[in-house]
Amino acid sequence: MNVVRSFNNWLSYRRAMADLSRLDTRMLHDLGISRGQFPALARSSNR
Repeated sequence: MNVVRSFNNWLSYRRAMADLSRLDTRMLHDLGISRGQFPALARSSNR
């Protein structure tokens, strides 16, 4: 079961990273997000 959970977490992380990567610089600035924050934000999307 841990393998399935790990895979789902990884998949969720990759989707979040892809979604964040689609935002342009202006949108990110408006949201107060920098590209360096992407990994932490994507990891927090799993919770």
